[in-house]
Amino acid sequence: MAVTKRGAAIERLAGGEFDLLVIGGGIIGAGIAALAARNGLAVALVDKGDFGGATSTASSKLIHGGLRYLRLGDDRLVRESLQERRLLSRVVTPHLVRRIPFVFPVYRGGPYGPATIQTGLVLYGAFARSRLHWLASGESARELVPSLRVAGLRSCGVYADATTHDGRLCLANVRAAEDAGGVVLNYAKVRELRIVGGRVVGATVVVDGESVVVSAKAVVNATGPWVDLVRRLEDPAAAPTIRLSKGAHVLVRLDEPWEAALTIPHDKVRVSFAVPWEDMLLLGTTDTLYEGEPSAVEASDEDVEQILEEASVAVDAKLLRADRIRSTYAGLRVLPGGDGATARARRETVFHRGKGGMLSVAGGKLTTYRRIALDALNMLGLRRVDRRPFPLPGAGSRASFDTRDDVDPRIRANLWNHYGTLANAVLAPAAEDPDLLRALHSDGPDIAAQVVYARDFEWAVRAEDVVWRRTTLSLRGLAQEATPLVEELLDPDAALRVRPQV
Repeated sequence: MAVTKRGAAIERLAGGEFDLLVIGGGIIGAGIAALAARNGLAVALVDKGDFGGATSTASSKLIHGGLRYLRLGDDRLVRESLQERRLLSRVVTPHLVRRIPFVFPVYRGGPYGPATIQTGLVLYGAFARSRLHWLASGESARELVPSLRVAGLRSCGVYADATTHDGRLCLANVRAAEDAGGVVLNYAKVRELRIVGGRVVGATVVVDGESVVVSAKAVVNATGPWVDLVRRLEDPAAAPTIRLSKGAHVLVRLDEPWEAALTIPHDKVRVSFAVPWEDMLLLGTTDTLYEGEPSAVEASDEDVEQILEEASVAVDAKLLRADRIRSTYAGLRVLPGGDGATARARRETVFHRGKGGMLSVAGGKLTTYRRIALDALNMLGLRRVDRRPFPLPGAGSRASFDTRDDVDPRIRANLWNHYGTLANAVLAPAAEDPDLLRALHSDGPDIAAQVVYARDFEWAVRAEDVVWRRTTLSLRGLAQEATPLVEELLDPDAALRVRPQV
């Protein structure tokens, strides 16, 4: 019987001597693993759930400098974030990071006046090395945002940032780690750390019901909201280093295209966003202290009510009716431990070296994940790290993408935006089985070939891996109807049976 790709990874995990074991396959852990493998280290990456299964697929889908951080005095973070935005959109993953204008409306009685916004935009533009930042009239802004509320509108700031599909950005880094020789395995839970002579030298990992002993010269704990839980495997008396903030989001139907996103101010610190994303409108986010079990986080009715109310400051109320909601979700930000409102907390990365030498890394921004990975590897000192950005799998010219006539233009655009140059590989099996070109749901652009690709090349084990993180089905509110077909396609021994489209 042939060894599956997953089986081969388990064998390599058990039999290898690794330079680095990374625990946690969110964007930080995946970024560290990709960078380490690219620099010639023997790397293993494990996650107790799916890759990007928590915070890293529950963000606001933004790659941005963070205009509001100027108000908090964190110029360094803004400058660093804008530099990373530029590298991600031009070099690292241009198909996944797309520039978009943002409109910042200034209303009578609001927390800011036009002069303050103009000053902030000048500074933001200087940090971004861009002149695409200006003040505009409400009439001009409404050409970009048709549903902009104009009552009481004084003027609008306009600047540029970017959006992404956070789950696919995480997967691209996992793929880069594997392509560079790393061993990557999801649904592989660390049960205990291996400690020899007071040093952490690996871990015992439970995978598919079996215990696997992993040996490594160094271990990184990049488990996000669970970072202190894993730290206590090294030191049961370890004091907490973080606190958690919940960010909830709402996706609503968008009938008329927007050419720009909205940044909506609520006070001198907090803003929320209304972002055109995957042909929908993404609204959020909340920012409240969370003290529950991380895996139980969800968007409550109160969260949804708050998000819609805050969006109504700048968005036409007709767009915010409850019957237009496609889906909701919530994630957790990891913040440094401390007191005070989470909205005012700096988005700093928490690094901690345990008494056994394990390096724990948590927090920071999605935008700066690459910089966080560089800093983590420098702290480990295993090897001199090449700091130059490198293209992730899928980065490249669109001219290489097969734009054949039998693929609907909406499907072609969806494939390119999510896979880049790998879109041809996604479509390849459809040459022999054209039924793989069928939509997983008639209301979305995702197709059956994506499930087969997710199963064979993207470590998808369960239907939720596909509908939540490798396609847009769940976020479109289509998961329940599409799941039976996804489950069938995930079974490599099941023949694809033609059935009516849902």
